[in-house]
Amino acid sequence: MAAFINKLLLVFLILQNNCMCHESALSLLTRYKQNPWTLPSNCPQNRQPEKPNSLNFKLDVRMPGVTPLMSDSYFCTFVPVPSGQKSYIVDFKPHASMETVHHMLLFGCSKPATNEDYWDCGSSYATCLYEAKIMYAWARNAPPTQLPTDVGFRVGGNTGINYIVLQVHYGDITAFRDNHKDCSGVTLQMTFRQQPLIAGIYLLMSHDAVIPPGEKVVNADIACLYKQATIHPFAFRTHTHQLGQVVSGYRVRDGKWTLIGRQSPQMPQAFYHLEHPMDIKYGDTITARCVFTGKGRTTVTLIGGTSKDEMCNLYIMYYMDAKHAKPYAYCMQTGSPELFKQIPPEANIPIPVSPDMAIHGHHTVKDSPDENVILQQPKREEEVVLDQVSHLEEAIDWPGEKLELGQVSGVALDSKTNLVIFHRGNHVWDENSFDHKHIYQAQGIGPIQYNTILMLDPVTVKVLNAVGANVFYLPHGISMDKDDNFWVTDVALHQVFKLGPRGDYLLVLGEAFQPGSDSNHFCQPTDVVVDPVRGNFYVADGYCNSRIIQFSPNGKFIMQWGEESSLSGIPKPGQFFIPHSLTFVPILDQLCVADRENGRIQCFVAQSGQFLREIEHPEFGTRLFAVSYTANNGGLLYAVNGGALVGKGVPVQGFILNFTTGELLDIFKPSQEDFLMPHDIVAADDKTVYVGDIQAKRVWKFVPAEKAEHRSVKKAGTGMEMHEIDATETFLEAEIEGKMRAPEMLRKHKTNSVLKQSSTAVSPVLITLLLIIPVVMLVGIGVFIHWRKGKTYGGKSSRGLNLGNFFASHRSYSRKGFDRLSTEGSDQEKDDEEGTDSETEEYSAPPIAATTSSS
Repeated sequence: MAAFINKLLLVFLILQNNCMCHESALSLLTRYKQNPWTLPSNCPQNRQPEKPNSLNFKLDVRMPGVTPLMSDSYFCTFVPVPSGQKSYIVDFKPHASMETVHHMLLFGCSKPATNEDYWDCGSSYATCLYEAKIMYAWARNAPPTQLPTDVGFRVGGNTGINYIVLQVHYGDITAFRDNHKDCSGVTLQMTFRQQPLIAGIYLLMSHDAVIPPGEKVVNADIACLYKQATIHPFAFRTHTHQLGQVVSGYRVRDGKWTLIGRQSPQMPQAFYHLEHPMDIKYGDTITARCVFTGKGRTTVTLIGGTSKDEMCNLYIMYYMDAKHAKPYAYCMQTGSPELFKQIPPEANIPIPVSPDMAIHGHHTVKDSPDENVILQQPKREEEVVLDQVSHLEEAIDWPGEKLELGQVSGVALDSKTNLVIFHRGNHVWDENSFDHKHIYQAQGIGPIQYNTILMLDPVTVKVLNAVGANVFYLPHGISMDKDDNFWVTDVALHQVFKLGPRGDYLLVLGEAFQPGSDSNHFCQPTDVVVDPVRGNFYVADGYCNSRIIQFSPNGKFIMQWGEESSLSGIPKPGQFFIPHSLTFVPILDQLCVADRENGRIQCFVAQSGQFLREIEHPEFGTRLFAVSYTANNGGLLYAVNGGALVGKGVPVQGFILNFTTGELLDIFKPSQEDFLMPHDIVAADDKTVYVGDIQAKRVWKFVPAEKAEHRSVKKAGTGMEMHEIDATETFLEAEIEGKMRAPEMLRKHKTNSVLKQSSTAVSPVLITLLLIIPVVMLVGIGVFIHWRKGKTYGGKSSRGLNLGNFFASHRSYSRKGFDRLSTEGSDQEKDDEEGTDSETEEYSAPPIAATTSSS
């Protein structure tokens, strides 16, 4: 069924192919310097091929005098090929002008979609009645295409290609204000002489690229394993609309990337001949990358056939031995992020296009349009690599003042990007919290008396709103809707809540303290997310049920999907081992799930639950806790993993992923400490990221490196900052930077820096003393206490000075945050002095073993 749907999608996209509709300013400057196709008053009616007087003949395929009345019109016409015997197309000569025609495509068909002189093939009919095989494409005043000697497209006879269908896309009909009739088309140079090498087209096409407005660079990657007889590419053609910067195609063999072709789609969209001969064999991988920019757009751009859409196509024209000939193949598979980590850097470099290049290209123009012009790949000049995703760094001085939080189970952002924190106050989830039937065992202590939902100003950390007191027992997931209502889950209550901004109950689903698996009960639900367009919401349910449930805006059950994966073997699509976190992708109507214990992200069609793909990287390890989506940079996923249950495992850290390709773009983590157990993540459109750590009982903030605040040095035990060090660093940076500049600029820069230092800087010696003195005093006090303690208990020495125990012995200090300085135990360690207040979260089902924690 999936294959059938893909074929339908392919046919639709091909029929709507190559639409740019409204020409860019660049493409309207000067057209290709060849004699333009002059429109005759009467167009020839080509319905039968001319009777050849020799082995060689011509076949015209032209529009029979049409006048489009609407922009973005697609018209088709057809011509039969000579019947009874095979013939071969060896040349394509276009007759069209980009002032009137946006693009032309030629298809080989067994039968056309209709027998009319011409028809609307954009909406009413298709091109071919059955399978359509692309044979030629033209756009942007591309010159003729010449095939190599002894190479031809085979038609007629028993080839299944009995007709040639011409599709013309009329983008802008301004040129038809005079109501003239159009006869655009292509002349085919043909022969009955048998060609030993048969030509074909291999099309690589992206169908799921998303280009957010304003994004500087967005990649669309395509890759397929080749499993046919050897082909020999000899020409290629790129196609995008206005946003395309460069399209590159490669053959990957034994890990080596070999360039097939690379071109700006803003050049004449002709078939450019390869610079070097090559072949593609069984077992090779054929790949393509399209690089887009969203600059100048105010809305999201998707793949499609309208003037607001984009395309990402690479046509490879090849030849192969006649006995193995296959005239057409296509690839629509999104490339593996692991594979595209190795793509040559040149694929990310846009090709600058001057107005002259956009129309002429780098080739010699012949005086007559009937002469063949072989286009070579143009030389690249002044190429600049587009920026990728900025590296994230911890905001060191944030939050600035201590936040008294319990276990932080969830983080979210409201419509104004204020930070929302969901925490557990003085409640914890440990191995005693639930019995084997998932019944919460601490109901008698009552709900958390503190406000469990805090809304903070993300900069000043001022509390803007606080609700949720005396409601929850074990908070878990939180999200916001467009009206800034709170959507939360409680694993102890087995319930899902919608609360208003003031904490008032708007909707409650599930029965308190009663786990279940039907449409009215949950079992330790983990997260909830709302579709901002339809208002439907989705619940990850969760620790016991391993399912996703869809509800209507008023809480009516719609559907569910998912099942528990086995503890052994590879988990299948749609199976979960604790669906722990949800994120919604509005522009594509997709729901992505952090499948925690399977260490992967799964994405589904939100309305149907149809599985789309999974994203998995070795860096995730075996556990992936949370995921968040933002539309910037072409669509990004942010995720955090968790420590391995057995063994050391991979580092615990955060990840940035390209949503379209799944490519791992960046890894981030705190700079001075380590994540203990990051439990939830949320990202803002300005690329600020917040991570809630359930064991550290805090929220981490990360910002792009270029926005990271200066890391001020603070004196221990005081709030005084050593801002004077800025001047010294400025001076040192100036000296380093100056060595790479011209002498006169260096002298000027040094003079300014020295003046700045002399007026503001503190001597390095003084800075060193200010830093060392309090440290020496602190160590001295510690040693003295340690000595006294040894004397008191009979001279027994401890293993070393533990600053955590020292500060914990004074009521004015909290030991939280210091114990970890002297211990390196697992996530399941308890602090002896805190009794049952375990910092290990969620021991509950489905446990691997009775003593295994589940965080």
